[in-house]
Amino acid sequence: MEYKDYYQIMGVGREASADDIKRAYRRLARKYHPDVSKEKDAEARFKEVGEAYEVLRDPEKRAAYDALGTRKPGEEFRPPPDWQFDYSGAETDAGVHSDFFEQLFGGLGRGRRGSFRSRGFDTAGQVEVTLEEAFAGTERRLSLQRVAVDERGRAQPTTQQITVRIPAGVVDGQRIRVPSQGEPGVGGGPPGDLFLEVRLLPHRWFRAEGRDIGLDLPVTPWEAALGETVRVPTLGGRVDLKVPKGSQTDRQLRLRGRGLPGNPPGDQLVVLKIMTPPPETPADEAVYREMAGKLRMNPRQAMEGS
Repeated sequence: MEYKDYYQIMGVGREASADDIKRAYRRLARKYHPDVSKEKDAEARFKEVGEAYEVLRDPEKRAAYDALGTRKPGEEFRPPPDWQFDYSGAETDAGVHSDFFEQLFGGLGRGRRGSFRSRGFDTAGQVEVTLEEAFAGTERRLSLQRVAVDERGRAQPTTQQITVRIPAGVVDGQRIRVPSQGEPGVGGGPPGDLFLEVRLLPHRWFRAEGRDIGLDLPVTPWEAALGETVRVPTLGGRVDLKVPKGSQTDRQLRLRGRGLPGNPPGDQLVVLKIMTPPPETPADEAVYREMAGKLRMNPRQAMEGS
């Protein structure tokens, strides 16, 4: 069935008072009354407004409706599996409302008195962390916007501060569950959970590839040609790396266990980038000319035969 945004239908905000809702209903009822209205689909709109008013004017129904959270109008919707609603008000005629209303409030008031109880909806958000924070773990102080419903059925916005622990080894796109920090439950029902999606911020040198960490490492031609041990930055500190003799640019070397923590931990993938020093002096140029004369190398040889 399709979700109905009763507040949007009435043209009021979720914080609207009972008087605001009553005024909105009177205005819309006059506008869409089938006996006088010339609006397109006036009868259907009149019934829709009446249904919205029936829910929002009643503190119990409104509180239950607010507990469902917000959805886009027309979005596919099903009540939570543990949804219950026992109503203490007047009887509601079955079959004269939309499927959405009937699923939530159908059959109310058949001589029963009691209360409704439902688990709160889960909520979602994002949290941005640096690679260093993903490596070591960190905490975030978050402000959560809540909507409480008072005894008169009015929505009261509130702000709550919570501290969330970001565990070491989180990867981009991972979801962190924060128990009981979603929408509050209704009628004593438990609150939902908050799910935070981790977004790793770009780094100056490193790039995250799952739990593996990529790094482009500049090396000199003689380090690549002769093979030398160089110092390499990692998220856990600098380590020594042996560059194999005769390495070419884009060669990939692996530092095992030097990526993000986990079971197993990721690796650091080091891609060599040979940097040619510019000939800034006549002496530099002489060195290059000597190399050109002594080191017989033609990197385009394979192309010349095609």
